[in-house]
Amino acid sequence: MKNNRLFCFGFGYSAQALASKLHAEGWQIAGTLRADTDSEEFEARGYEIFRFDGATPMPDAPNALQGTTHLLSSVPPSAAGDPVLSQHAADIESTQSLTWIGYLSTTGVYGDRRGDWVDENSALEPTGERGARRVTAEEAWLNLRTDAAIQLFRLAGIYGPGRSALDTVRAGRGRRIVKPGQVFSRIHVDDIAQILHASIRKPNPAAAYNVCDDEAAPPQDVISYACELLGIEAPPEIAFEDAELSDMGKSFYRDNKRVSNRRIREELSVNLKWPNYRVGLEGLLA
Repeated sequence: MKNNRLFCFGFGYSAQALASKLHAEGWQIAGTLRADTDSEEFEARGYEIFRFDGATPMPDAPNALQGTTHLLSSVPPSAAGDPVLSQHAADIESTQSLTWIGYLSTTGVYGDRRGDWVDENSALEPTGERGARRVTAEEAWLNLRTDAAIQLFRLAGIYGPGRSALDTVRAGRGRRIVKPGQVFSRIHVDDIAQILHASIRKPNPAAAYNVCDDEAAPPQDVISYACELLGIEAPPEIAFEDAELSDMGKSFYRDNKRVSNRRIREELSVNLKWPNYRVGLEGLLA
């Protein structure tokens, strides 16, 4: 894939995983960090780093985007809208080299289904402000005036090296909060990169993909398994009503659904490396 260039608005955990995969194939990599984030590690790998805080435009954006063939945005929307599009929609639309655009959204766009299944054709019925913003942002990305194939990726709870139940338990922050019937979907960062890579190889304009593993599971079970793998006693169960969660913490329990990943398997021929949290945690420990 000679002369391909990936530009990431928001060079975070998931974007870095894709960048690493593509850089190994000879791609040029560029991305944005906030002004207060160290860029030395990325520049040492040959990545181009630009500064973007979402509130003001990136300096010399047309030059920063020049030659970009693939663009990924992981920047979350604010109350004012999608920061990338607010500042740079016109710059993206005028980047003639673009062939693929990926927007990282969330399964929160589906809202609460009381444990029932959703797929990419399910109605978007977000229960909270953050989910509603995501629905608006998805629509705005799809409405960009460009010949590039724009795809939406609705991510479940992300975990991976340095960011898993193993790390939570090791840090002494593991809690087994029980809300009867509650399940969450998850996705390992390796598989996020794999799914994005598969979409790049097989673009499908305006497609949305659920990015999750095969098994939605109760959160307390994940903590229990992490404790088992680490050989320590699991913390006692705490009823959701007694957990004294922050408003943000409570909001995660507002939605309860099982998310289908059939489309990534059937359309993108993805075979997940970590199909459930158990093999994912085992792999991280190994």
